[in-house]
Amino acid sequence: MNSYRLSADELATWRSFIEVASDLSTVFGAQLQKEADLSPGDYAVLLALSEADEHHLRSSELAATIAWERSRLSHHLARMEKRDLLRRDECLTDNRGAEIVLTEAGAEAFRRASVPHLKAIKTTFVDALTPAQLHDLAGITAALRDHLENTRS
Repeated sequence: MNSYRLSADELATWRSFIEVASDLSTVFGAQLQKEADLSPGDYAVLLALSEADEHHLRSSELAATIAWERSRLSHHLARMEKRDLLRRDECLTDNRGAEIVLTEAGAEAFRRASVPHLKAIKTTFVDALTPAQLHDLAGITAALRDHLENTRS
C-alpha cells in the first residue's frame, strides 16, 4: 500500500491552503504596487533591512532572512539600488560580500507602504477570522514551521 496516498479531505485541504495563500499573495502584491509603488519583493527586502541592526545586512544574511537564492537577490537589489531604495557597500570584513544598506529614500518608501499594507492585512486576513481561528492558525503555522525545520536538518 502506498503510504503517500492522500485522502480526499487531505488533498482538498492542501489544495485550498495553496489556493488561498496564492490569492492572498496576489491581493497584497497588487495593494503594495498600487498604493506604494513597491513589489512584494521590494517590501520583503525593505522590511528585513528596517528590522536589522543599523538598517544593514550582509547580502548573504539578507538572502537567508527573506529565503531567496543569492542570484535572485542580486538582480533584485540592482533594481532597487537604481531607485535609491538601498545601496551596496563593500563589506569591510569579507571582500567577497556586500553590505546592503537601507537609504533614507528606502526607509521613507517602507514607512509610506506600511500603513496601507497593515490595513490590507487587517481587513483582508485578520478580519476574516475569529480570535479563536487566529489562535489556531498561529499554532498550525508554528507546527508547519517546526516540521519543515526538522525535515531540513
